[in-house]
Formats: sequence, structure tokens, C-alpha cells
Amino acid sequence: MTLPDFSQSRIVVVGDLMLDRYFSGATSRISPEAPVPVVKVNDNEDRPGGAANVAINAAALGAQVTVIGLCGAQNGKADEAAKILETALGVHSINCRFDYVDGMDTITKLRVMSRNQQLLRLDFEESFAAVPKSGLLEQVRAVINDCDVLILSDYAKGTLSHSAELVALAKQCQVPVVVDPKGTDFTPYRGATIITPNLDEFTLIKGTFANENELAEKAQALRSELELDALLLTRSEQGMSLFSTNPTYHLPAKAKEVYDVTGAGDTVIATLATAIGSGVALNDACVLANHAASIVVGKLGTSTVSPTELALSLQAKVHEDVGVMNAEQLTDTVRRLQSQGKKIVMTNGCFDILHAGHVSYLQAAAQLGDRLIVAVNADASVTRLKGEGRPVNNINRRMAVLAGLGAVDFVVPFSEDTPQALIAQVLPDILVKGGDYTIAEIAGGAEVIANGGSVQVMHFEEGVSTTAIIKQIVDQA
Repeated sequence: MTLPDFSQSRIVVVGDLMLDRYFSGATSRISPEAPVPVVKVNDNEDRPGGAANVAINAAALGAQVTVIGLCGAQNGKADEAAKILETALGVHSINCRFDYVDGMDTITKLRVMSRNQQLLRLDFEESFAAVPKSGLLEQVRAVINDCDVLILSDYAKGTLSHSAELVALAKQCQVPVVVDPKGTDFTPYRGATIITPNLDEFTLIKGTFANENELAEKAQALRSELELDALLLTRSEQGMSLFSTNPTYHLPAKAKEVYDVTGAGDTVIATLATAIGSGVALNDACVLANHAASIVVGKLGTSTVSPTELALSLQAKVHEDVGVMNAEQLTDTVRRLQSQGKKIVMTNGCFDILHAGHVSYLQAAAQLGDRLIVAVNADASVTRLKGEGRPVNNINRRMAVLAGLGAVDFVVPFSEDTPQALIAQVLPDILVKGGDYTIAEIAGGAEVIANGGSVQVMHFEEGVSTTAIIKQIVDQA
């Protein structure tokens, strides 16, 4: 996938404006007044947060952005936080159309940091729910006909208490509406184009689910109830799932170290909306949003993603719907790919210390079809098979390394000693096993053959093994 021309996308963001303040310094002692660390502040930084961060994320991609929201004022003049917000947004060429509310304060969140860790957060806020919204609605009416996508960024601070009117206005003007929802009632967003709840927000509305099928049923029920075109569910380490009139589209999280999830939802909705505004199809817009989220969680605090970073992330894999998945997500994805005529290859192993033999084996297996799945023994399973002291690397590390290989498309864990049940569920077209096995001895082989698939045995590179590597390290210690 290549990046679209984001500069042609005109975005209007409406929602809860916030100022994020960061006080940072060293911590070397405990206060004599209370058992709390003393931070010697030597740096402070102000960053736009909430809907303002959404606007900056869209602008960082190159979109033309207008942001509308409520800010505090005293005696008819904008308060200090509002002025800081307007100045910071102006640096990004964002058109600010703030509605100032006399007698109220701009929402501010102060974070105390030390050694890149958040020690404390102080919130200065009062809900804007009771504030009349006529001025805000007029601001939206003034720009709605000149935008490609309307974003509603709801942080439950009261700015969007009249969101139903905003959705109706956008629909009347035939402008897509993308909503980052909050609360236990999503009915005010009825008729929006797409909403992007996270898993916690979704379960507050629809309850828990036992499996992926039940999740899909509940998501489609909510989509129908709210008359949405689509629902994009963000699922942290399990990536994202898109529910629309098409088959469920799972996008696994890109394997990387998570440094800070602050503002990740803002990045998702900004990237999604900017891509839609640039004419990108919904599935591909979700791919871009998923890549952007994987980039931003590797940064500290509310951050943005540049087109260059996004392009480099896209280049890391040939296929976009790849990465670590659970068994049910993988099964859904395999069925979708097989319906498109794709040939699916699957193999399994511990892959404790990845070595040249593994790499050459996986490269050869990948050449047998269009997608390669690697099923990986969970930690307890490895211990039962290999003995105490194994695995050297835990399951998350092993899966992350495998997912980073160009030959590997999907990585899925299993906890049993053999992957027979998993293979019987996934039913790849080709099952591959490395080593001196007969086809009859390979777990899951009978099920694959019965389904019309085939089983192949491939040999590892001679003289290379995890056990031998560990022995050599121990002998040299």
C-alpha cells in the first residue's frame, strides 16, 4: 500500500479540548512529610490534549484541519490554558474556532514525570455539559460544507452533549462522521459513519463475550442499533477488528515495545478520518490507523505520526493484515483469505532461540503458498517438552521476533503439547513440519488431509539447533 495525498483531506474536529502539562525531574529521595518521592522539577512542557491532540495528529499527516471546542474565559478573555492551546495549534496551521465560556476554566491535566515514568496526574476540570451549545453549533455550521470528514472526539467532558445534532447536521450535508465515543450510552452517535470504541468502552455497552463469534454478533447488533456503516473496535495487544457489511476484518497489533498508550486513540481516529477524507477505502484506512497506533505507543506522552514514519511502517510487511493473532481471529482471517483464493501454509514449533536453521526453514515454507502461519508453543508447553530452564525467551518475545521476519505473516500461540486442535480449527491448505517425521506422525496432519489439504516434511539446516547453542554458551561460561 502507498500513502495517499493527505494534504487534500479537509478535517473538522469537534470535541473536548484539553491542555496536557508535564512537569519532569529527577527523583532521589522520599519526602520527610509523607512516604512519597520528591521530584526536583527541571523541565516543563505543555501539549494540546483531547480533541486538540486529534487535530494535531491529523495536521501532522498533512491534512487541512479546523478544531472546534469549548475553552475557559475570565471576564470575557480567554484563560491562560486556552491561549496556550491556540498558540500551539497555530504552529501546526490549525484553524481554531474556540467557543469561550466565561467563568469556567479550560480543562487541564498535569502529569508529574521522573525517569520517563508518570508518578502523578492532577486534573483541573469542570464539565461543560450544562453550557449552552448554540455557539458551538454555529461554529460547526460555518465550516461543515467545506470539509471532507467530521470527527467527534468525546472525552465525556460535556462539549459533545449535543452530539446528535452534530451527526444530523453532517448527514444533512453528506459529510462522513467518525466518532471516538465515551460513556455507557452510544445512542447520541446514531447515524454516524463509524465509531471507534476501545474494548472496555464496548463491553460497558454490550457486556462481555465468550469468543470471537459472540463478539462479532454483539458488534454487529450495536452497529445495526445505531445505524452505523461500520464499527472499528480497538483491542490493545489484540489489534483492531472492523465490523461492517463485509466479513469481519481483523488487524493484529504490530509487535513492538509499548512505551506509552497516552493519546493512541487520538492517533487512530485522526489517521482513520484523514485517510477517509483522502479517498482511501475503509479497510485500507483501518490498516493505516493500525500502523499509526503501533508507532505512537512507542513514544512518550501524547504524540503524532508523520507520513514518513507511516510509510516506513507500511514497508515493513508485504501484507497489511499480518502479525500476532489469537486462534479465533486467525481462523476468521484464514477463511477470508481462502475465499479470495489465497493458499495458506502453517507450521509450528517452540522457536526458543531463533537461529539460521529456523530462518531458512521458514523462508522455504513461505514459498509454498501465499501466507505463512507459525504456531508457537506457550511457555508451560515448552517446559514440558524441553525440560526445566526452557524456554529461554518467553512467549511474547518469541512471537515478536517471529512476527518481525519477512517470511512470516501470522503468529499464534497454543498451550497444549501439540497444535492438533489449533490446526484442526484453522485448517490450512498446506501443513509443514521440520524434522524426521512421517506424515502420519504430524499433529493435525490427518485433519488437514481430510479437508483436502496436504502435509509436507522439510528438514532443518544441519548442525544448527537451540539445544546446541545453549550447550555452547554454557560450556564457554
